[in-house]
Amino acid sequence: MSGEFWLWALCALLLALWLLNFLRTDCDLTLLWAEWLGRSPEQVLTGKVVWVTGASSGIGEELAVQLSKLGVSLVLSARRAQELERVKRRCLENGNVKEKDILVLPLDLTARSSHDMATRTVLQEFGRGFLNTLQSELFNYPGITVSSISPGPVHSNIYKNCLTSVVTKTTGDNTARGVSKMETSRCVRLVLISMANDLNEVWMANQPALFGLYLWQYMPLRDWLFSRTMWKKIIKNFDVDMNYLDANHHMRPSTFSYQIGEMKN
Repeated sequence: MSGEFWLWALCALLLALWLLNFLRTDCDLTLLWAEWLGRSPEQVLTGKVVWVTGASSGIGEELAVQLSKLGVSLVLSARRAQELERVKRRCLENGNVKEKDILVLPLDLTARSSHDMATRTVLQEFGRGFLNTLQSELFNYPGITVSSISPGPVHSNIYKNCLTSVVTKTTGDNTARGVSKMETSRCVRLVLISMANDLNEVWMANQPALFGLYLWQYMPLRDWLFSRTMWKKIIKNFDVDMNYLDANHHMRPSTFSYQIGEMKN
């Protein structure tokens, strides 16, 4: 009986330690394991070609800068050509790349007719690259790996307009009071780790947002009730069209999803 008691006590202690560690982590368990014991971006991504869309600010800009430090050839795309040139200069100043290693390619992803020409331009310049795409479209292309990246709140300019119903309208406030936001550099480091280890889907967020992701995944009804209560409090700090949010309640306000595809030779 004494042995059984100590066994249960040990299990309880291990569970408590795991929960304590989970409350301190900022990514899902698969990504955490890859960060500890998986391949590093320095081992895998050096010498690759990466096409970064949305590279003019926020996560895209930081991703471009960190990739440039790895000696990665870059394609920088976004709508604002002037900002892309600024990011290019930053990569050249801080990274391990030369002028010929960076292609600035202004692109509006909503203009689908321009996608084919943009892809041809990239292939002509580098011959290969990373492409944003959908996993279902790549079933017959095993040489391309897709990672779905779901970051929670991150320090980014996205908070200036993510809670408005008009694209050109901003809140004028980038602090998002009440939201625990991850540093952009940390978010990008986790993205690079997921790319290096071919992870299909990863989550990253500070607590309690990460806990909310697990809750949303495994207990969606309870999370729906919790999320609406939490976000109604948060958006009181902004000038928000509540009718717009109610009409789009099926969208997850706590995360922004990116898909990164790697085309391998």
